[in-house]
Amino acid sequence: MKRLLFIYNPKAGKAQIRSNLLDIIDTFVKAGYEVTAYPTQSKGDATRAVLERSTDYEMIACCGGDGTLDEVVTGMMRSDEKLPIGYIPAGSTNDFARSLHIPKNMKNAADVVMQGKPFSCDIGSFNGDSFVYIAAFGLFTDVSYETRQEMKNVLGHMAYIAEGLKRLSMIKSYQIRAKHEELVIEGDFIFGMITNSVSVGGFKGITGNNITLDDGLFEVTLIRRPENPLELNMIVAALLDRNIDSKYMYCFKAESLVIESEEEIPWTLDGEYGGSHTRAEIRNEKQALQIYVP
Repeated sequence: MKRLLFIYNPKAGKAQIRSNLLDIIDTFVKAGYEVTAYPTQSKGDATRAVLERSTDYEMIACCGGDGTLDEVVTGMMRSDEKLPIGYIPAGSTNDFARSLHIPKNMKNAADVVMQGKPFSCDIGSFNGDSFVYIAAFGLFTDVSYETRQEMKNVLGHMAYIAEGLKRLSMIKSYQIRAKHEELVIEGDFIFGMITNSVSVGGFKGITGNNITLDDGLFEVTLIRRPENPLELNMIVAALLDRNIDSKYMYCFKAESLVIESEEEIPWTLDGEYGGSHTRAEIRNEKQALQIYVP
């Protein structure tokens, strides 16, 4: 019998995994797998589980939010044994699952894990670490990892917006130098994101048009510091409508990018704290991960 390691975050989303766990495991067993269920207890558990156990299994499946998926992928990218991954979304936003058209319904997503087709998607490398779909700094990017899980569960996506609005009076900018192939960009920036997703923070289209998740290219957005609140409103509106104004922002595709600064910049990787850095080397690992999709 084939063996499957099922890693899940029991607190993700509204903890709906509790009422779906038996159905999910039953789906896996009926497909011919012997299942080991592993509930994560703290940050980093999923990565450790993959690193320590991947050689004992033919497949890894996970259930949780983007952070859980990020940990599983990080473990897989560090592992010598590259197994296909199945993903059952259970978080508050689930941007990457939306990009891959993975169903929100857990039972349907479990069916995709068993009956779907493997898709080779790009993965990001950040100073040797891995991220699935976004590396970002600046305005609002600390909201996700600083918002309490209980608040996320109760309010969902609105929790991020509510937390973010508290920060408008405390906008911080960073003097950066971004090197992209032959292009160098310098200036005072309040926000930057390097993405491989059709949505970020639940907002579809904010990363650009004609997004392809296996082309070896990131979509990059850098936003300059506004002069006043009116300019900030214009920038936010332009970003949401993807009406790019080159006076305030740079938007381009890149295989790799280096961002340098005098002071340390805190980064977020897939909604989790990615450390503070004065130099970020970001590279697209083309089609490095196999994940099951409909």
